[in-house]
Amino acid sequence: MLKVIEVLAESETSWEAAARSAVEEASRTLRNVRSIYIKNFEAQVADDQIVSYRINAKITFELEEGR
Repeated sequence: MLKVIEVLAESETSWEAAARSAVEEASRTLRNVRSIYIKNFEAQVADDQIVSYRINAKITFELEEGR
């Protein structure tokens, strides 16, 4: 059985780094992470420069039997 959670993640370097951070953070408390689906991309701007990259994502993981 698979389960999906929705997460928000941020990085100062890139959307890819934000996605990696989301998977790494989720993997600390979840087992069997299978995929990440990025729903939204957003960037925060200050002084005409991007200062942070944000994603809204869904992470899919497999539930262990008996839980």
